[in-house]
Amino acid sequence: MSGLTTEEFSPNGPHKVSATEECVGPMRLTQEPIQVLLVFAKEDGQSDAFWWACDRAGFRCNIARTPESAVECFLDKHHEIIIIDGRHSRYFEPEAVCRMIRATKPSENTVILAVVPQKPPDQEEPSVLPLLCAGFSRRFVENSSVSACYNELIQIEHGEVRCQFKLRACNSIFTALEHCQEAVEITSEEHIIQYVNPAFERMMGYHKGELIGKELTELPKSDKNRADLLDTINTCIKKGKEWQGIYFARKKSGDSIQQHVKITPVIGQGGKIRHFVAIKRPHIDNNNQVHKFNKEERCSGEHSQSECHSLRHRDRRKDSIDARSLSSRGSDAPSLQNRRYSSVARIHSMTIEAPITKVINIINAAQESSPVTVAEALDRVLEILRTTELYSPQLASKEDDPHTNDLVGGLMSDGLRRLSGNEYVFCKNMSQSQLAIPVTLNDVPPSIAEMLNDEECWEFNILDLEAATHKRPLTYLGLKIFTSFGVCEFLNCSEATLRSWLQLMEASYHSSNSYHNSTHAADVLHATAYFLRKERVKSSLDQLDEVAALIAATVHDVDHPGRTNSFLCNAGSELAILYNDTAVLESHHAALAFQLTVRDSKSNIFKNIDRNQFRTLRQAIIDMVLATEMTRHFEHVSKFVNSINKPMAAIEETSTSSVNSDCEGQANIRNSPENRLLIKRMLIKCADVANPCRPLELCIEWAGRISEEYFAQTDEEKRQGLPVVMPVFDRNTCSVPKSQISFIDYFITDMFDAWDAFASLPGLMEHLSENYKYWKNLDEMKCKSLRPPPPS
Repeated sequence: MSGLTTEEFSPNGPHKVSATEECVGPMRLTQEPIQVLLVFAKEDGQSDAFWWACDRAGFRCNIARTPESAVECFLDKHHEIIIIDGRHSRYFEPEAVCRMIRATKPSENTVILAVVPQKPPDQEEPSVLPLLCAGFSRRFVENSSVSACYNELIQIEHGEVRCQFKLRACNSIFTALEHCQEAVEITSEEHIIQYVNPAFERMMGYHKGELIGKELTELPKSDKNRADLLDTINTCIKKGKEWQGIYFARKKSGDSIQQHVKITPVIGQGGKIRHFVAIKRPHIDNNNQVHKFNKEERCSGEHSQSECHSLRHRDRRKDSIDARSLSSRGSDAPSLQNRRYSSVARIHSMTIEAPITKVINIINAAQESSPVTVAEALDRVLEILRTTELYSPQLASKEDDPHTNDLVGGLMSDGLRRLSGNEYVFCKNMSQSQLAIPVTLNDVPPSIAEMLNDEECWEFNILDLEAATHKRPLTYLGLKIFTSFGVCEFLNCSEATLRSWLQLMEASYHSSNSYHNSTHAADVLHATAYFLRKERVKSSLDQLDEVAALIAATVHDVDHPGRTNSFLCNAGSELAILYNDTAVLESHHAALAFQLTVRDSKSNIFKNIDRNQFRTLRQAIIDMVLATEMTRHFEHVSKFVNSINKPMAAIEETSTSSVNSDCEGQANIRNSPENRLLIKRMLIKCADVANPCRPLELCIEWAGRISEEYFAQTDEEKRQGLPVVMPVFDRNTCSVPKSQISFIDYFITDMFDAWDAFASLPGLMEHLSENYKYWKNLDEMKCKSLRPPPPS
């Protein structure tokens, strides 16, 4: 067996029905023989024992010698069981191998076993928690007996593996439920809704999020049912009998709908009724005539099954929409638009409901009457529309533009799969000793107060304030801006509380970061306040929106480690694990800001506001902080353009009515709750990356700082053996002008064009144009540094 990277053994023994065929209700799942992957760096008695145990059990077996070949082999074979040697860490770290495998999609149905060394009798038994946290399912204390290994494998097969077969069957069943045309509702024994399928949502007009977790008694009832019908149904199903009959339900719109309903009790643990499954369909025959029944309800134990068959529709296709339905402008149009409503379309429609839904519905309808080649092409279109990358442009090849590619890869992804067991942990710098004695606005030194007089000007020099305040600009600028916007009055908190809070937030930034420190937070706060004072922005938002924006700007990068999300995910950091590799930093900034705020009454700026107002404010702050994450950059910009810029431009171009009417139409667009959300997201996004729109000297300084932070990350990635997320940011070879040109081209220009069209920011756009020319000139001179070389 030695000498191969991976080895496979295919036993000739008979197929074992008990091991590989599993009944799940009426469904029989036939599996190939179970596949086992052994990850052992060296062949020894233990690996041989598992090999022959697999032979005896009738399992197929592979052996991998390295972590990389283990992942490659697993992705090819999708083994049900993986056994990783954890006795010799000099070859590889077993936890790191396990995490690599768990990072792949197929591993959710895999049992991973750790082989651990025997401990002397006088040593305490080690905890299994570290292994479980790394992704192992169980452990096996080394034992070279083939019988011991065989018994372990058989126990895993009859326990976890068989359970995984059932879970896979459940996935298939739920897929069928998602696509079936009959409405399905599953409730607990207490009649609490646990599940509804898309057909139910379409028929009743509800979104499942409005239903799941609610009791049936909470939903509106139709008054067209007989008074005792519900009691009759409950009496029947509580006895464990199936009920079916005609029932009137009330849709979300308030209309009553007559349904044929079948409710089946499901017996669960302990032989008790644990769930009820209700299958519903509109009670309409092929001629659209309502069926008449002498008896409206029946229990299946008392009537023949032939009676039930007459209730079933013969032509299910008539329930689907057609092209004429889509073009209808009648009263039923909204419900028709919701048919065949995919989950991804529903996500996109939260702020722009109609367009993506209409497009998918129209394509679905067109497919029904299209030739096969056209239908297949439309399938590809639907596939693209349903992806989460809908707003992300396709990039050119890496060779064409490595700077843009690296920037996008580094800023718009949550990281490559982690390839190392290295941990990256934040250094917390929030001890009280770092908090200086609070100051009031009246106590601000004259030189600083004079600087702050210019804070309403876009050209305000935040770096001068950083120097004058000894790297504490956020507290001073925050006091000035929050006071000018009446934040203390809105929150009903004292200036002393605000001071303590600002100092706490500032102390929670890392002054050791070259870019993501409290000066950056102060810079973003300054830009946010500047935007909030623009007339069109001000008229679109209320005071709660303004307060939320100022707070979000202040905390949006709190405790930032000076590393990107990709770095944290690759390093397997505690935060990446906590937030499932998704918006890791932004989730941390928002969560920590609230944790710190409510921890101590003297710095809790929210302690005096109404509970409901706090919830609204909190959601607005969280939404804005999360909007600074770059993976959804193009989605936010596209929604802003399509929901606000374009409709407002259309009003300006086509309106023939009075100016007042024109303004009123635009105000209606701006002031809708959905569009106010888009405005706030766009506002903080632009404030967060406004450096290229600052005066040239500030722009150059910020470019140097962010480059240094990326250089430091690349240095650390190389040191720790992690994937290098942005290879062009190597301090020995990087062209800073090229990186700035790429950043402006890819992220800044379109976004600020859209923001300028809304908020009117000619001064910023002038700076952006001048700064872009500056970087272009440096690049044409083949200069890689921040400034041109001195004349010789």
